[in-house]
Amino acid sequence: MTNQSPVVTIDLTEFIEKRLFGDRPHIRDRRVPVASIAYNAYDGEQWSVSELAFQFTLTETQVLAALLYYQEHKEEIDLLEVAEQAKLDEMHRLYGKD
Repeated sequence: MTNQSPVVTIDLTEFIEKRLFGDRPHIRDRRVPVASIAYNAYDGEQWSVSELAFQFTLTETQVLAALLYYQEHKEEIDLLEVAEQAKLDEMHRLYGKD
């Protein structure tokens, strides 16, 4: 008989919502995109949870919720961010000054 840990389900809707920013997930009531937190944790600055909390003026719980949400929805979030960057690039092409 194996000793298996019970599966724990966490409701992240207390911390994450998608009603703004074209359905891009962000911290509830703070408008900080989950992708911004995750990219600084993993790809960019590789900040710690406490540094992310400080830099984005969030609680560590909010940061951890964002990182967990990102891990569970990575493909979807990455596609949304690519689309968002394409829109920004087009706006810069049309209206930006070089």
